[in-house]
Amino acid sequence: VQLQASGGGLVQAGGSLRLSCAASGRTFSSYDMGWFRQAPGKEREFVAAITWGASSTYYADSVKGRFTISRDTAKNTVLLQMNSLKPEDTAVYYCAIKRGIATYDAYSYDYWGQGTLVTVSS
Repeated sequence: VQLQASGGGLVQAGGSLRLSCAASGRTFSSYDMGWFRQAPGKEREFVAAITWGASSTYYADSVKGRFTISRDTAKNTVLLQMNSLKPEDTAVYYCAIKRGIATYDAYSYDYWGQGTLVTVSS
């Protein structure tokens, strides 16, 4: 399976972007999914996750109330709606399939796709 994140770009602080993660090769409707981000010089960090049936969602404290994760099973995509963006949200954003136990830990995720760059100007 290959994952491809898209939708990144340059936006002013306070603006919005919607990221999309599309899968090819197989459906990931039966898997929990997550979004992570990595800023220059920093480690990859958890952003949000959603269970396979979309019954539960999880967010990093830094994005809670501003970001919303969702999934479209029919289109085999996972979305990340990002509102009220801040310069500190600037990073490359990645989606991945959760294969392990720890929702907030990158080591629980696999099939990392190419990321999409989000740049928020002040």
